[in-house]
Formats: sequence, structure tokens, C-alpha cells
Amino acid sequence: MIRNAQIHFNDAGTPVADNFDDVYFSNDDGLAESHYVFYSQNHITERLHHHDRTRFVIAETGFGTGLNFLNAWAQFKQKAQDAKVKQLHFVSFEKFPIHLNDLIKSLQAWPTLKAFADKLCAVYPIALQGCHRLEFDHGAVTLDLWFGDIHDNLPQLSYGAEGFVDAWFLDGFAPSKNPDMWQQSLFDAMAALSRDHATFATFTAAGFVRRGLQQAGFDCKKVKGFGRKREMVVGRLEKANQQHNTPLFYQTAPRKLENVAVIGGGIASSCLLYHLAKRGISATLYCQDNELAKGASHNRQGALYPNLQADFTPPSEFYAHSFLYAKRLYDTVLKAGFNFAHNWCGVLLQGVNEAKQSQHQKLIEKSQWPEALIHFVTPLQASKIANVTLPYSGLFIPEGGWLNPAEATNAIYQHAKTLTDIKSHFDTDIEHIEKRENGWYLQSSGQEFGPYSDVFVCAGEHSDRFEQTRDIPLHGVRGQVSHIKAGPESSKLATVLCHKGYFTPAYENLHCMGATFDKNTKSREVTDQDNQLNRTQLMGFYQDTEFAQSLGDVTSAKAAVRCCFNDHLPMLGQVQQQDDFTSAFANLRVGKQYGFANPNLPHEGLHIITGFGARGLCSAPLATEHLVSAILAEPRPLSERVHQAIHPARFMVRELIRNKI
Repeated sequence: MIRNAQIHFNDAGTPVADNFDDVYFSNDDGLAESHYVFYSQNHITERLHHHDRTRFVIAETGFGTGLNFLNAWAQFKQKAQDAKVKQLHFVSFEKFPIHLNDLIKSLQAWPTLKAFADKLCAVYPIALQGCHRLEFDHGAVTLDLWFGDIHDNLPQLSYGAEGFVDAWFLDGFAPSKNPDMWQQSLFDAMAALSRDHATFATFTAAGFVRRGLQQAGFDCKKVKGFGRKREMVVGRLEKANQQHNTPLFYQTAPRKLENVAVIGGGIASSCLLYHLAKRGISATLYCQDNELAKGASHNRQGALYPNLQADFTPPSEFYAHSFLYAKRLYDTVLKAGFNFAHNWCGVLLQGVNEAKQSQHQKLIEKSQWPEALIHFVTPLQASKIANVTLPYSGLFIPEGGWLNPAEATNAIYQHAKTLTDIKSHFDTDIEHIEKRENGWYLQSSGQEFGPYSDVFVCAGEHSDRFEQTRDIPLHGVRGQVSHIKAGPESSKLATVLCHKGYFTPAYENLHCMGATFDKNTKSREVTDQDNQLNRTQLMGFYQDTEFAQSLGDVTSAKAAVRCCFNDHLPMLGQVQQQDDFTSAFANLRVGKQYGFANPNLPHEGLHIITGFGARGLCSAPLATEHLVSAILAEPRPLSERVHQAIHPARFMVRELIRNKI
């Protein structure tokens, strides 16, 4: 687990890092220095008007107080209206993230940046290792804030042969104060991530820094430094070095997404439409129902919390960052005026048996997760949080809670429609997909739609219904959630309880109680038997509590089919044709990671988004953002190991390595 920076403020009011005995910015005029050294010496204003893409990517080696980012954002805001570049993407690394309270105090030194600093502080993340994607101005400005050692995080950035960085702010505490960062591996990684004509600027003129950058491939020169500093170094990489860290069988081929169709009507579809819309990409939605969220997204209340393990595994990393991103997205939609029922009341994972208690103990002992994300509570503490008497200890997730999935799905969709044009076809069941020379066509009840450059299948349990997707190893799990009338004591419940299932605080005088898991049917029929099963399960854990004894009758219920994969992770990416894939990557059968053929990609432009199980509210927002970023060759918010873990080729790769296909 990473730690927040320990700092103090000197007599000039400048923050000083205790670990490095160095200031975060100049005592004289840190903002002027930041602007001169990093923004001006990378010639960013001119490049915003003549760039070859509409997105400009800056990468920074030390976030500190965020001063460089805030200045770049402020400058971009002034210049964006008449510039070719419409989106600023800032990627920054920080080993010891400053605490929020210290950040707020530090940024008070720059009143001209207050409007931007307030927005940053409002979403500034907890000290969790990995990438935190923060979005501002409806996605026009993106900050990827990577917490942890830069030498650990750089290899986890997914990047292709063309790179993605346009300019580097080579910042951080002085080389003499922070020698662990200023190494050849850093300079080599900078070159690997850089696009053609990428530039860098750094305040230092140390010879070993200049030589290291030259060895990595940058042309370097000394220029006048800021203020009393005589020299600094700037440079340029003429050509991307064609390195990549994503294996060929896990790569995502860049595409323009010119004319897009989305099949489905749940939370994943709405999130996808939103992420396309904030980039100015219009799309057409096809939904088999008469409105959104009639499938697995149709519960009255869905719990929002991450599925964490004791170790920082790829699934745990995925769900932790997905949870934090989802919370930010939901809050963004709410602030934009698109409302849905919700309560960020926290989620309490209860140690209802020895197995659960053992899991909780391991998670706490391994200390992989910040306390602000999840922490242990005693039965007394749990009872105070819940506002009812509880017999168990547990783990509390204070940022969690519940929301109405159908209302949230619609709110995100409506917000997306305000950002760009979205066409919608409801009561339209897409039965067949066909690729022709001029694109993809969709067929429904004798009607034909198209052509489309790209089609995204977000159809939940129906995602494997098409000829092109039928080999995807998807399976459905039916679940029924019961709505039980609140009683005098249960009405006091102030947080979501998770035992073997979950139980929500009262909403409109009803609790949600569930859910069942049945792998043997895809029926959506509500049964009294499952209502009784849900109640029996709850009472088995809480029968002696006043809140459970006060509950009334089950008044209604909803059943749906969650679609899952055996590894409990979703699937997002280009649909692979098995024979084509196994032919191209046949060398995996004999343990070779080279000598591959180029796949023909007969389904190019057809993408799958499915398998969220019972965790779509948590994972769909970030997973869909990651897929869009990958397709458009932008910086990706998920690490390389997580990218591989959710890639559609993962099962075929495993079977090839085992020589089973």
C-alpha cells in the first residue's frame, strides 16, 4: 500500500516534502516557473493549433501539488475555442501523493487558478495504487493520476507501437534529492511512450540526465533557465521507436469510430454512449425493449461497492478503480441535473460466519487497501454505522451505497444526449449481424439498418446470440431480488448490509433483499419459493435482531439473468474468430511468444461488451471508458495486466498455451 506524502510548510508558505527535503515549487513564483519551464518550453500553445489530432497528451513524472496540470488546464481553457485540439489529456505519476488537506492549503497560493483547483480538489482520489482517471469539463480535460513508484507504473501503461505522449514535463524533486526516479529506465520508458515529434522539458541541466535522454533517442539542447537558474534542458523525439508492451494477441487495433451502432439497453450501453458522446462521437442505439434497463439493470436498488481480495490481484485492482471511477461518474451525472434515487450511505460487509471472518482478517492483515476505501469495524462500530444493533464485525466501505439502476441508466443516457446526437430504436430486437464490403448491417423483423463502421454488442445474456459471438463462453445466472416491507426498526437501517446476499436501507418503505443464484435456468419468472429463500437466508443470519424481526411481508420481486464468465470478469474488445485467431497465434501451443502471423480479423469492427455479472453498476463505467480509449489509441485508464484480464482473447490464449485448441 502506498503512503501519502509527509510535508510541512516553510516560512514562505511553500510546501516542503519531508522525505526529500525539497520544495514542491519555487519560493519566488512557482506558477511563473511552471509555465516557463514546462508549458512554454514544450511550445504547447502553438501546437494546440497545428496538432495532427484533436487530443493532445502531456505526461508528467511528478504530480506534486498539481500546479503544472492546473496551469496547462487553464492555458488550454483560454486557447481551446479556436484551437484544432479539443481535448487535453494529462498523465501524471506520483509515488507519495499529497494528502487532500495539504493539497487544498498548497493551492491557495495561486488565486488565479482557484476555479480549476477547486474542481481538482473535489475529485482528488485516495492513496490507492494505480491509475485514477479524473475528468473535467464534460471530458474535454482528462487527468490520469498514477499513484505509486513510477518505475512500477510505467510498465503497466498499455501502449502500442506508435506511442501516445506528445509532450513530457520531466518534473520531480531534484536529481540529487530523488536519485531513485532519475534513471535510464525512466528515459527509455519516456521514449517508448512517445509519439512522433514528442518533446520534453526539464528544469535540470544535470549532465547524466541529458546523456540518458540522448541514449533513449531524444535530441537534446540547453536553453536559458527560469529566473536565477542559468540553464535547463529541452528536447524532441523525431520518430516513435515502435516499442509496445501489449502482446500481439491482446492488442486493440486503432479505429476512428465514424458510424457506430450499440446493441443493448442496460448500464453498459448507457455508459458506452456517454463515453462516445463526450468525445463528440454520435451513435445509434438498438434496444429490444420499449425502454432502457428492462433486463439485469432493472432492480429498485443496487448496491455499489468493489469486490476486493486480500491481495492486489488484477481482479481486485479492476474492481477497486472501477468503483472509484463509477462513483465519480454518477456524481458527475447528478451534478449535471440528471437525477436518480441513490444514497451514498456506505456498504457494510458482515462477518456472518467463520469463512467470512477469515477473509476479512486476511484482507486487513495484508494491508493492501487504504483505510479510506475499506476498514475493519467491530460489532459495536458496525451497529453505530448501521443505526441498528448488529451481531457481527465486518469491513466498512464508506464511499459505497445504493442507487436505482434503471434510473441511473436513463440519467447517463439522457446526459449523453446533451453532449452529441444519439439516435435510438426501441422495441427493435436485432436478430442478425452481417458484414459487407461497406460495413456492418443489422437485421430485425425484416428491417435492415446500416451500414456501420463499428457495432458494439452490449446485450447481456443475449450477447452470444449472433453467429459471430456464439463461441464466447458466456453463461447466465438467474437472480431474484425480493422487496420486503420496512418495519419500525428496519426503517432505521442506515447502510447497505452484505452477508451472503445483500439488504438495503428502506426506499419508499421497502427494502431490497436478495439475491438468489440459479445457474440452471434463464427464466425471469418471479417465484414465491425464491422470495422465501431470500427471507430464510436473511433470518438465518439476523433472526435475533430487532430490525429483522420488525420486517413485514414480501410485497413484490424482480428476477433477471446476469451473464458471467468463469473468471468472474467482464469481456470487452474486438470479437475474435476462433479459427483465424488460433491460426495466427499457433506458436503459443509450443511456448513461443514470437513468429506469429497477422490475423485476418474477419469480424473487424465488431466489439463485445458483456459479462458484468452482478457488478455492472461498479464495473461498467470504467470498463467501457477503457475500451473506447483503447480503440481510439488514447491513454488507457486500466493497467496492462487488467487490460489482458478482460480482453476477449483471454480464454483462447489460455487454451492455446495448454494446447487444448
